[in-house]
Amino acid sequence: MRDRFDGIEVFVEAVEAGGFKRAADRLSLTPSAVGKAIARLEERLGVRLFQRTTRTQCLTEDGQQYYERCLRAIEELRTGESLLETGRREVVGKLRVSLPVLFGRYCVAPILRSYARQHPKLELELSFNDRQVDMIADGFDLAVRNGALGNGTSLRARRLVGQRKALCASPAYLAERGQPHSLAELRDHDMLVYWRNDYALPWRLPDVSGDLVDVPVSSRLRFDDLEAITDAAVEGMGLTWQPHWLISDHIRAGRLVELWTDRPSATIEAYAVWPAAQHLPLRSRLAIDALASELPKLFGQEAV
Repeated sequence: MRDRFDGIEVFVEAVEAGGFKRAADRLSLTPSAVGKAIARLEERLGVRLFQRTTRTQCLTEDGQQYYERCLRAIEELRTGESLLETGRREVVGKLRVSLPVLFGRYCVAPILRSYARQHPKLELELSFNDRQVDMIADGFDLAVRNGALGNGTSLRARRLVGQRKALCASPAYLAERGQPHSLAELRDHDMLVYWRNDYALPWRLPDVSGDLVDVPVSSRLRFDDLEAITDAAVEGMGLTWQPHWLISDHIRAGRLVELWTDRPSATIEAYAVWPAAQHLPLRSRLAIDALASELPKLFGQEAV
């Protein structure tokens, strides 16, 4: 009976990882070992599961059907494990979490470290990257993401907290260039732009009527790191639009001045996201609950 299940885990991992090499990395095997395991499975089943080229492996029609059946069986096993975990209320196993760099380091990681201290049998892996990872292919159980979420059906999400954003500049910059009073006047100012994937994220600022609108930004000063933008703003190089929690110390110390404080301000939402499944493992569910409870406290908000 055991022989009938040999290679299934490797097969499913190869599909979800998007190739033999990435599956090998996730399973701590060699690509050759992954290829041989799948070849043995194909020989036993009498069908070709993958269409192989020198660079890629794509599922055949038989492979797709077999994968869907395997996935259903695995989901049943995961559901059983989740129910057992819920019954004993003991957090065990590995939890891999993807976090944005600064929000993750300063806001999320302390909560997850505290969570790990409460559960000594938990293995916690934190990965910091502003790139939006492929959770299934990269093997993450949970991610925290800032900003609007897509419409994909492969993930589930829970809102954690809203982060107010602020328009700021240094006193020296304002003394030299003056303070903008409208969106149109921003064109006469240096703007410190967050730049990622050859794209500048727009600023969401209030117009004269107080309605928040997306303002396209362009500048000779572009960064892919928010702390680098903050440093440039403190040095008097331009205006910045940042999460308030990131620049609040500079505002209190007088190194930055918050502008338009009498107008509405935009917020950026933070979400916990995870691969869609009927039942979340206890370790993931309790981690999400901890974030939803503790993150709002950092911003003086009610828990969500």
